[in-house]
Amino acid sequence: MRIVFFTHYFPPEGNAPASRTYEHCVRWAKAGNEVTVITGVPNVPDGIPYPGYRNRWRSQKETIDGVEVIRVWTFLAPNAGFLKRTLNYVSYMMSAFWTSLFVARPDVIIATSPQFFCGWAGVVSQFFRRKPFVLEIRDIWPESITAVGAMRKSTLTKILEWLEKKMYLAADHIVAVGQGYRDNVVSKVNVQDRISVIYNGVDGSHFSPGSPDRDFLDRFGMSDRFVVSYVGTIGMAHGLETVLDAAEILKRERQEGIGFLLVGDGANRKELERQCHERGLDDIVRFTGRLDKSEMPKVIASSDALLVHLRACELFETVIPSKIFEAMAMKRPIILGVRGESAEIVRQSGSGIEMEPSNPSDLVACVQRLRNDRDLYERLSESGRDFVLTRFSRDRFAEDFLQLLHLVVEKKKAGI
Repeated sequence: MRIVFFTHYFPPEGNAPASRTYEHCVRWAKAGNEVTVITGVPNVPDGIPYPGYRNRWRSQKETIDGVEVIRVWTFLAPNAGFLKRTLNYVSYMMSAFWTSLFVARPDVIIATSPQFFCGWAGVVSQFFRRKPFVLEIRDIWPESITAVGAMRKSTLTKILEWLEKKMYLAADHIVAVGQGYRDNVVSKVNVQDRISVIYNGVDGSHFSPGSPDRDFLDRFGMSDRFVVSYVGTIGMAHGLETVLDAAEILKRERQEGIGFLLVGDGANRKELERQCHERGLDDIVRFTGRLDKSEMPKVIASSDALLVHLRACELFETVIPSKIFEAMAMKRPIILGVRGESAEIVRQSGSGIEMEPSNPSDLVACVQRLRNDRDLYERLSESGRDFVLTRFSRDRFAEDFLQLLHLVVEKKKAGI
């Protein structure tokens, strides 16, 4: 089967959308399918091409682990500011669609969010190529940008919401990454008969238990601490001001031996770093900046616990951060500041404890529990790996997705 996949993010970018797409596409290619990914040059989050890449008008091709990757020109912008980011999204849609017209005729077209202009590249390509279109939903956009306050409700958001519904209706099938996403989509459009849930998962051979890397801990002054790490995007949705407030509580109460490591980059990192310095919290909270995806197992192995947190917001109860699966696979307990389906998964796995989102006192209490109760710590650490490898295997979900693609293609051929 010949697959064309539209995605705004792809390795060497290391965010969750890039990782999910890469891990599925590589498995499909190994199974004998021809997979072409149409994406931009890697530039997240700074809007600057990674070393070895240039943002050229003419598309550039490379092969990554058996997957043909075509990189198109986009208006590059850092991961901050609504207007420039929208120009980035729209330019990708136009460049990606145009490039897709010159790709060998596919059997199926896939497009993935976040940002629905990527989805619209798939919609338009479907119209011209007359092939089945599968839309993957990883983010409820534009609702998510109003939820974090990046944009107010207006005539423009109403237009975007109208386009969102049209995109859902145009898809031959929709794949949501969680039940909450599915329910949100179904509440807006009548697509109950053509929407499935395929969760994020983890590759247990890549994320396996390991020993702390002392050189890594020394580099960030954490070798003598109980280290709680947040790993991922540092953006408006993640509410990491809560970490600074928790650090201030620890400082005020003179509770030593605890450190927070914020691993990653995003729109809020520089502002949080500024606040951290002004509040005199540099000895408790450290920022690593963006690290390569290949370093994530080392980061998790060097952490005593993983913080998974989103701002207190009803919409974010639909989100299932993929980092919970990685923490489970590496036998690191989770401090979960996310409600909804994520909390239910962590409860079922017995791999973490819950905190009230955006509550720094609750975060401090959770850290103290894990640090002081060794029996609890060991129990949570041991509970997750078997659960996640059985229930959330990346291999299994990639196979499920591939079978779904075959089914969609056959139904289209049969006129169903």
